[in-house]
Amino acid sequence: MLKKLLSLTLVLTIVLSMSLTGCGQKNNTENGDDNQPSVTDDNNQDTEDKDTSNDNEQDPDTTQDNIKPEKEKATIPVAIGMVTDSGTIDDKSFNQGTWEGIELYQEHTKSDIQYIKPDGESKTDYLKSIGDLVDGEYQIIVTPGYKFEEAIYEAQDKYPNTKFILIDGIPIPKPDDYGNAKVADNTVSVFFTEHESGFLAGIATALESKSGKVGFIGGMEIPPVQKYGWGFAAGIAYANKVYNTNVTVQQYIYQGTFYETEAGKALAGGMYDQGIDIIFAAAGGVGGGAINEAKERTVGGSTVYIVGVDVNQYADGIYEGDKSVILTSAMKRIDNAAYDHIKLFSEDKFQGGQSIIMNIKNDGVGLPKENPNLAEETVAKVEEIKEKMIAGEVVVPDNAEGLDAFLSEQGYTTPEGVKY
Repeated sequence: MLKKLLSLTLVLTIVLSMSLTGCGQKNNTENGDDNQPSVTDDNNQDTEDKDTSNDNEQDPDTTQDNIKPEKEKATIPVAIGMVTDSGTIDDKSFNQGTWEGIELYQEHTKSDIQYIKPDGESKTDYLKSIGDLVDGEYQIIVTPGYKFEEAIYEAQDKYPNTKFILIDGIPIPKPDDYGNAKVADNTVSVFFTEHESGFLAGIATALESKSGKVGFIGGMEIPPVQKYGWGFAAGIAYANKVYNTNVTVQQYIYQGTFYETEAGKALAGGMYDQGIDIIFAAAGGVGGGAINEAKERTVGGSTVYIVGVDVNQYADGIYEGDKSVILTSAMKRIDNAAYDHIKLFSEDKFQGGQSIIMNIKNDGVGLPKENPNLAEETVAKVEEIKEKMIAGEVVVPDNAEGLDAFLSEQGYTTPEGVKY
């Protein structure tokens, strides 16, 4: 996976250095050989060509009426299809966040929407589902996750009159072949700076932990999950130095899937047995198992928490009334990514041929607006750090080597046996 991450980083670095001429409004055309990918930081995009940029520094929320005041709601109906990644449409994570953005668009425009769960997770399975949606005359298809990279590489050429939104991936001809990545005119790739929201979650966790021992459970060891974990560890270390907390990441584990709920429950139970009181679970359904374990222990009298991921998972952690075991959630605005790029398509402003980066500066990542389990002082300190991140005063590491250097700078000692 490190090779995959380094390769992806390389291609993003290369295309970031390219001129952004030709970016902006695209028409539905056949793809030529000059469709080289470009990567755009939403915060620096020319606003004449892009209406998804946002300089408002408000915190993200997860309610379905969260379109920002300066944005106009979509009004044009579009036939929208989605193919799910591993997991279900209600996985409390990536698929669900994407679908919620599509559902919000439907709510505003009465659009025709449909999702398909493939029979398997191979390129052939994905292409069949994409083909079914194309045959159903869906105009734009949203695919969440890097597993669609090869399928979209083929589909974008096979179906030039269909638009594709690829979230957390870039079209490639074969596994790890990022040197030949191609984002065609009918495709937009959207990436997130997960390490930034992970960092804020780490700050909050360090400030709230009573035992001084916290843990991390990842699903598959893939770049988005890795970045969440790296940011989380960096946030713990930073809080120790800046706010004089004394917290360590005692356990750091990748379960290997996003769906083995019972495995997540068992991993969380083992961590809580070791005195860990807060676990960041970036693991889809596996994280759901960890949440269940936290709820059972809380009902039994323990004080333990989970940090949610991708979307605001507070409701998933409710165990009594409105009380929840979700301390906070490290979010990326997957719903906004889907909604905004569908809206751009409906307005003939689709950003085909580009890779868009959603970050802390453009409200692409962050913590929920409401955090009932965080003390007011914690919220204030997290907001303080967020402002420093927006100003560029705090830069969060987004790779293992950068994390090692960052931890060293903070004077943080990694416990024996923990490997990030």
